[in-house]
Amino acid sequence: MEGAGKRIVLSIDGGGMRGLIPLRILESLESRLAQRGLARPLHRVFDLMAGTSTGGLIAAGLAAPRPSGGRSEAAATVAELRALFETEAREIFQPRLRTRLVRLIGNPLRPADERLDARPFERHLKERFGWTSMASSLTRLLLTAYDIGNRRPLFLGAGQPDGSPADDYYLWQAVRATTAVPAFFEPARVENLSQKREEALIDGGVFLNDPTLAAYGEARRLGWAAEDLVIVSLGTGFAPSRGFAFEDAVQWDGGAWMRASRGAPLQAIATHAQSAAGSLLAGRLFSDLGGVTYHRFDGEIPAEAEDMGNARPGNMLVLNGAADRILRDNTLRLDALADLIVAVHARRTPAGLERAA
Repeated sequence: MEGAGKRIVLSIDGGGMRGLIPLRILESLESRLAQRGLARPLHRVFDLMAGTSTGGLIAAGLAAPRPSGGRSEAAATVAELRALFETEAREIFQPRLRTRLVRLIGNPLRPADERLDARPFERHLKERFGWTSMASSLTRLLLTAYDIGNRRPLFLGAGQPDGSPADDYYLWQAVRATTAVPAFFEPARVENLSQKREEALIDGGVFLNDPTLAAYGEARRLGWAAEDLVIVSLGTGFAPSRGFAFEDAVQWDGGAWMRASRGAPLQAIATHAQSAAGSLLAGRLFSDLGGVTYHRFDGEIPAEAEDMGNARPGNMLVLNGAADRILRDNTLRLDALADLIVAVHARRTPAGLERAA
């Protein structure tokens, strides 16, 4: 039974440009909520947002304050984030100059450096988030990253195991860290504001592409009862038809496994395996607990759309088509989720439901 103690948690997987899929799901959920009278920004819907990599970018955009908007307006709307993926990404995610030169000249003795130029992306992040820190978030925010200097996974925004507060980071640097995918971006150098030190971080997808269990752990650390949790977990699509032939893989050296021109096979396998295993284990855990309400939304995408770095307009059309199918296949589940969320908020503030215009 829904009550004032219910907490609604959002978790978003990593997946590069496939982040368009969870954005489409959020767009559909937002519309359903407005139709039911809950017309409010998502930072006022979810009590905790967690994200890895592109999911971290989305979660931070929805949870962070807009630099010019005070405490009432998020850094980005779902529509603005969708525009980032569909129209702005090709300008922001540009190959490094050395990569372009090697491709142009064609040096057979030196494979092209596949990494992207981080500077346009960093400029975008500074414009989007300014110099506000994670402590200023409009709702609780958790981002995954990996500290390569100290060889440890990090849950940025989460409290410490000993009960001490979370270390604080600039939001733009935290997003740069969670999206620092090896073979695409160089590591991020970020400032730990609490410890007054610099840290070298990479994408949290190297250890936890689906951050659902991290979000659950943080919710429990905050003292939220398992039976009060409503967890909404969004995947970025998977391509079961895209395998890697033994005859090809047996000839690859270490570089080939990470080369973006081949679709970064090791990265693709690791992120899909972690998301698949994570959602499977989360589903089993929550089923055994018998109290957590768990909604996982994901679906198949065409093999050609799996490349997380493909920002071409044609791929955006393919991803939107896949998102359309996922939404159609989950119409009833999304309706039920919207009904549940509205009921939870109605129990909290019965007079607080805004009627959709």
